Amino acid sequence: MDEQAKKILLDIARKSIEAAIKRQPIPHVTCNHPDLQGLQGAFVTLRTHGQLRGCIGRFISDTPLYQLVSEMAISSATEDPRFEFNRIKPSELNHLEIEISVLSALKLIQNPLDFELGKHGVFIKMGSQIGCFLPQVATETGWSKEEFLSHCCSGKAGLPSDSWKYGDVEIYTFTADIIEEKHIG
Repeated sequence: MDEQAKKILLDIARKSIEAAIKRQPIPHVTCNHPDLQGLQGAFVTLRTHGQLRGCIGRFISDTPLYQLVSEMAISSATEDPRFEFNRIKPSELNHLEIEISVLSALKLIQNPLDFELGKHGVFIKMGSQIGCFLPQVATETGWSKEEFLSHCCSGKAGLPSDSWKYGDVEIYTFTADIIEEKHIG
């Protein structure tokens, strides 16, 4: 993805978030850039002064990437259940840091340890219980592969932490192209 496409995505995310937080009409987004027309998954992560303020995404999309980024940016700012009682305020917008993770397709792995920390994210599924960690979580936490999988099982999927060791859990890997905006205000 070229630099222009990255700037477009960050601009779409910021404008969508600002409109949602200020309770203004969400801007109608159009984009002709060829890199942003694909039906790829994406997550939008929001931080204020380095502290997580929202992170929501989708692995599969039926809308072009630029539209999905707008939707996920709004959801991250207004719907992340971890921040239900502490939503982003208009006063935070000047300090809000936006990170967009454009995802590859999911790949089912047979050996749960068959991934590279910092390069691959994991998506864990058992029945209707699911959880995922983006690749950068491993770098941010310093966890081992085993810790990464255990925390994803217990903290994200609501499963026992050692569930990844057993065959009834499906483990998928994916990569992410990270687009960051460090907004200094």
